[in-house]
Amino acid sequence: MRRRPVLALGVAVGLAAALVLTVFAGAGHTDPGLATLIGTHAWTMNNDRFGGMSAIEVEADGIGFVALSDRGAIVPGRFLRDVEGRITGVDADPLGVLRGSTDGALSRSRADSEGLAIAPDGKIYVSFEIAPRVLRYQTPYGLAKFLPIPRDFSRLASNGALETLAVGPDGTLYTLPEESIRRDGALSVYRFRDGTWDQPFALPGAGGFLPVGGDFGPDGRFYLLERDLGILGFSTRVRRFVLSGDGVDAGETLLQTGSGTHGNLEGIGVWRDAAGRLRLTMIADNNFKSFLDTQIVEYAVPD
Repeated sequence: MRRRPVLALGVAVGLAAALVLTVFAGAGHTDPGLATLIGTHAWTMNNDRFGGMSAIEVEADGIGFVALSDRGAIVPGRFLRDVEGRITGVDADPLGVLRGSTDGALSRSRADSEGLAIAPDGKIYVSFEIAPRVLRYQTPYGLAKFLPIPRDFSRLASNGALETLAVGPDGTLYTLPEESIRRDGALSVYRFRDGTWDQPFALPGAGGFLPVGGDFGPDGRFYLLERDLGILGFSTRVRRFVLSGDGVDAGETLLQTGSGTHGNLEGIGVWRDAAGRLRLTMIADNNFKSFLDTQIVEYAVPD
């Protein structure tokens, strides 16, 4: 997401804040203390294109991953972990650039890549915010295929469009905009299957948080990453939903942090560790600022 001036101010102030982490439940089914912090890691890479990480997909073993920046860069890699499963380092492949349907990188005005999803068959999907659309790739560095663009996408805010992208166990693709276009503030979910988009349901919006990332966990449920910005920095929330046909449940809040606890977490991958725990691996957009970290933050959550 391209930063508004107030966002940059909030980040700078947030760096000076030392706040205590608060994890609690919210709307829908509640159960205090659902998420447990595993650890954080600051990822660096000697490449001018590195930064602005807006999405991450993590393989089932918690080792392999693909990360995406909001300026059209993509990088596969592997996490190095200690015996407790905490991240100690990152072994990254060369950082590449997203291409269009013909050779050459996407133009900067059309390279605001925000959402990433990898289907069971290995196809890679990327959603964009400024020019709302979804592209499909066979490989991270390959040529793109354009998915159809529904009429509703043209109504989305140019700086609040398709941040969230996820693919279900059956290969169905889901996306939703960062900013709601509904009067009731609910989050319209768009679904792509059998070559067609529809809009079967909406997720409840609440508390000023905006959706920025999503993933389907190994339990088949949909995990939505949301963020809010206060005077002391960003707050993070993760909610979990059961999708059934054309409906969705009320959801449950697994994680909500105090302002400034972490950076601007925008990407999420959900997997199950060797101990059988569900893990949330989240990555922060550092807005290409050298004084901000590309944080990788992990929590364990119960089934």
